[in-house]
Amino acid sequence: MSAQRDGDSSRKGSSAQAASMPNSPKLTVSRPPSPGFSMDPGSPMGLGDCDPNIMDSFKPIETNMSYDVPTDKPYIVNPPPQDRPVRLYCDGIYDLVHYGHMRALEQAKKSFPNVYLLVGMCNDEDTHTRKGKTVLTENERYESMRHCRWVDEIITDAPWIVTQEFMDEHEASSDAFAACTCLQSHIAEHTTFGCSTIDYVCHDDLPYASAESDDVYAFVKAQGRFLPTQRTDGVSTSDLITRIVRDYDKYLRRNLERGMSPKDLNISFLKEQELNLQKHVSGIREQIKKNFQGTREDLVGELEDLKAELRHTKLFWEDRRQDFVRGFSSMFGSQVGKIFGRKRREIANGSGDYGTSKRVRQDESTSSVNSGSE
Repeated sequence: MSAQRDGDSSRKGSSAQAASMPNSPKLTVSRPPSPGFSMDPGSPMGLGDCDPNIMDSFKPIETNMSYDVPTDKPYIVNPPPQDRPVRLYCDGIYDLVHYGHMRALEQAKKSFPNVYLLVGMCNDEDTHTRKGKTVLTENERYESMRHCRWVDEIITDAPWIVTQEFMDEHEASSDAFAACTCLQSHIAEHTTFGCSTIDYVCHDDLPYASAESDDVYAFVKAQGRFLPTQRTDGVSTSDLITRIVRDYDKYLRRNLERGMSPKDLNISFLKEQELNLQKHVSGIREQIKKNFQGTREDLVGELEDLKAELRHTKLFWEDRRQDFVRGFSSMFGSQVGKIFGRKRREIANGSGDYGTSKRVRQDESTSSVNSGSE
């Protein structure tokens, strides 16, 4: 069941080397850095989390140069091996990969001086059944994660719940370590490696419930093989989707302006007209804000344009109303004609309720005349 995404050993070797070596690749920026900005080689891509403008929100993640483990948790964390890379496993959906995902993986990679990081990703069938529809397909999610510099190996079709059998199945032999170029010197000193299983499962330590368990990581915590990471607040895949849904009309207008058709966006003709009107009104508002200090005539002109647009919209819908009436008549006109024709014939023949009431009034009138004559 183990599989490496485009898993040639050279890619994994270079990935692990880039994450482990003290020197990061040379970076070129297209604009001058802000004052106090530092190209921190320990941050993703070597930049970003040392910018003083965002330092408070994204503090740099330092590499732990010791093999110390947390001792303040309600569960025991076993000491790691020090004669080989510590094998850490992170699992997840990783839909719409964002910096919260990246920082969690960076924490795992920097937990010890020498780490081999495996990432397990669930397939679409399990994810859609247990959690809901994803934005990206499973192959798109696998490919996105393949470009993360902290990851050494990707396991596709990973189980939703980590089991002992899964951990034992993903053992590492000397061949796996030999593929990692950053370990060549270590291999030269230790010509023989025994097999090693996954040492730790990494995740934030809040209980993660499922249909089968109140905490899917309970059994690894009980074994001392759970290593907690810190969750990044303020961002999640659900949050990103909520932002899009909340500003749904704005993103529809954005894509219409970029040339996408209403059919591509799965919207009706009426929705398209509504968005066009919103765009026009929004443009006028922006112009008014920009030209607030301008002449009164400019503002009046903008308002007249708005009135003309509203009149045009009104006329448009009045014309459409006539079309709706004609369409209704073409579909049901014959039936309506029959009903009204029958009523007219009943009135003309003096039959029906109307004819009966008319004859009663005539009889009463005749009786009153006769009485007067007598």
